[in-house]
Amino acid sequence: MSMKKLKILGLFIAFALCFPLHSLYDMFPNFISSIFLPVNESIWEHMKILFGSMILSSVIQKIIVVFKKLDYKNVCFSNFLGAIFSIPIFLIMFLPVYALIGENMIVTIIIMFIALAISEYIAYRVMKMEDFNLENFTILFVLGVYVIFGLLTYFPLEFEMFRDPKTLEYGISK
Repeated sequence: MSMKKLKILGLFIAFALCFPLHSLYDMFPNFISSIFLPVNESIWEHMKILFGSMILSSVIQKIIVVFKKLDYKNVCFSNFLGAIFSIPIFLIMFLPVYALIGENMIVTIIIMFIALAISEYIAYRVMKMEDFNLENFTILFVLGVYVIFGLLTYFPLEFEMFRDPKTLEYGISK
């Protein structure tokens, strides 16, 4: 499997994972799931979906690389960088549209797909950099991001991006 095909597959896996990740917290509301899954409808909480879908897609891509004995470096680290970049990429596209027309699910889904595609392209470019290898540190970086997600879930900033538009509350609704 070529690297390009792997990344295209990764894009569609990540995009497909966005949908179940959106509502899993409602099915399993607990401390652990609150760190990894959106606990409300705020814009910020939805960034967990982007990040998480790319990280899960990364694990699947790594399994494919190992199973097929492909000689690709930085599979997980490149996807971690892509996942990190997916957040500002999404917000740069989404926030102006949201300010102009408000919430539109179809537009949001399209923007999410575009953000994931750009992020997978970034991951693809990093994977091609064979002399650059931080694969062994990826789990630490991912854990660090989830610590930040957890802190901002339980101690959200009082900015509009962190407020649930349905309940007008921040963080986990009581």
